[in-house]
Amino acid sequence: MSEILPLTTEAVMTDASAGIDDLGMTPNKQTTTVAMDFGRLSLDRDLILYLFGTPGQHRFWFMWDDLVRGAIGAVVLLDTRRLADSFPAIDYFEEAKLPFVVGVNGWDGQFPHGEEEVREALALPSHVPIVRTDARHRDSVKATLIALVEHVVRIRAAHV
Repeated sequence: MSEILPLTTEAVMTDASAGIDDLGMTPNKQTTTVAMDFGRLSLDRDLILYLFGTPGQHRFWFMWDDLVRGAIGAVVLLDTRRLADSFPAIDYFEEAKLPFVVGVNGWDGQFPHGEEEVREALALPSHVPIVRTDARHRDSVKATLIALVEHVVRIRAAHV
């Protein structure tokens, strides 16, 4: 998605990761993020999105306060096989009053749960958009980011 070569910090899973990363629902996972990812997307000359991909594991939460400074919003990327992993991010953004959308990550177009089912499971208020996405596909990620920007614009327009 980034217009610059993204900085990624994916590393091959090792035996040392076995006790740290829960692979119960994703036994075929081969890599894990060991820090954060960074990219940039210019929507207009004066509107640039800086993209930070942060791991959800507890050991990385200390970075979140620094990474959201100046942010207009966030995407919580949801793997429905690991639903509970999204609660800390949702709680964080709600507490910080930072607009966010939930991107339900589908694999190869497979979305086993409907929007209302996801909303209920996460106890999301009706104003939080839920979008279907596939984080591996540029057009899908672009649509998710557009949904986020539109959500932020609606919120800001309502407060004018």
